[in-house]
Amino acid sequence: MKYLFLAIIAISSILPACAQQQRKSPHETVSAGNISVTYGRPAKKDREIFGALVPYGKVWRAGADEATEITFTADGSLGGKPVKAGTYTLFTIPGEKEWTIILNSQLKQWGAYEYEKHKGKNVLEVTAPVKQLSAPVESFTIRVENGQLIMEWDKTQVAVPVS
Repeated sequence: MKYLFLAIIAISSILPACAQQQRKSPHETVSAGNISVTYGRPAKKDREIFGALVPYGKVWRAGADEATEITFTADGSLGGKPVKAGTYTLFTIPGEKEWTIILNSQLKQWGAYEYEKHKGKNVLEVTAPVKQLSAPVESFTIRVENGQLIMEWDKTQVAVPVS
């Protein structure tokens, strides 16, 4: 019985480390003001990104692995629309000329695989124009800067007002 208990302890301490190793992309949390975003940072790796790896017109998790989560520690706004304090899953629907940015109240989603199941929990949808960058960004990046939530990858940038 003593050995069984020790084996259970050993396995339970190893499993979280193994789960982290299965991730193929690093994860990051960025914060500014009352907003923080936790997301996976996939790399371009010589791949065609938008319109190929990330199809146009399809819901995307805005990162890698778990769906991206955004937290407002106080009531705020996104794209000029009010957002109550809380944590939300952040999805996007990339397009060639504009993206739809979606906040969904169902947390702890893996990718966007069950988005349709939880679509009724959307609390906000806004659109933002696409800007073409002159130089590619190797790893998907989200930052909050000068009152904007900015997402960049490859030669694409999308910025939406946030407070």
